[in-house]
Amino acid sequence: MSLFEVLTIIIPSTLLTAAPLIFTSLGGVFSERSGVVNIGLEGLMAVGAFTAAISTLGLERAGLGDASPWIAILIAAVAGGIFSLIHAVVSISFRADQTVSGVALNFLAAGLTIFLVKMIFDGKGQTPYISHNIDKISIPGLSKIPFIGPIFFQQVTYTSYLAILVSVFVWFIIFKTPFGLRLRSVGEHPAAADTLGINVSRMRYIGVALSGVFGGIGGAVYLVTITSNYSVTTIAGQGFLALAALVFGKWHPIGAMGASLFFGFAQALSITSQQIPYLDRLPSVIMLTAPYVLTLIVLTGFVGRAEAPKADGVPYIKGQR
Repeated sequence: MSLFEVLTIIIPSTLLTAAPLIFTSLGGVFSERSGVVNIGLEGLMAVGAFTAAISTLGLERAGLGDASPWIAILIAAVAGGIFSLIHAVVSISFRADQTVSGVALNFLAAGLTIFLVKMIFDGKGQTPYISHNIDKISIPGLSKIPFIGPIFFQQVTYTSYLAILVSVFVWFIIFKTPFGLRLRSVGEHPAAADTLGINVSRMRYIGVALSGVFGGIGGAVYLVTITSNYSVTTIAGQGFLALAALVFGKWHPIGAMGASLFFGFAQALSITSQQIPYLDRLPSVIMLTAPYVLTLIVLTGFVGRAEAPKADGVPYIKGQR
């Protein structure tokens, strides 16, 4: 097997598995740039995936066909945004420990979604498989480009490139707009922002709500492009990989996107290893654990050099200096 053939296998799989991580880590950027630590990305993805499964099944019954998963992603975004308000109220209004609140959000999401699945589907532990996924396609025109086309534009999903475009858009919003400046100011020095008339609590609520929206999208994209149904093991650590990508990317949208692509590559290797010479000789357990081992290695080597927003995780009391 040539290098070109290997790339045509690995790169499309990388783009597929990275897309949910990109969306979710971008949500983390909004929250943590506003000064609120969000460990609950795993739970937000679970809510998004559950909502996408239920919504797609319902929309399919309504006869919406191929539009069903796309509409379900939008519904999941709303559900994720609403669910994230629990974390916002507890950590911003009640000034509780943000890490504990995020962990509680993960447990709540896992328990609540499975309870609802069993209640809706007569005690079953998972939803039925959806009939309409967002399938891999060859992008017209671009897939015909010599060498590059078969690697980057064949057997890919639109959500993969949408995630990359959204990363650039989020970078523009955070670093090139007045809204982004206010968001970063409450995450760096909330007291100074307060004296300038910026409502710190409101900006932090918006940041957390946006993390919920993007986390919901990430979970929904994971379901409609990869798993096709929801159970307690559907997300299985994807939210924590997104959190690692957020830290590895130094709380920057483009950095988070790059880190997500790296972790997506690690997952793609574990999925496609049996098709690649030499890797197919390794025990499957090694390739299955590779994404998480690489996460530990990367965070051990880089997390000490990454500097979070100065007020990240610090509750703000009006008048505090």
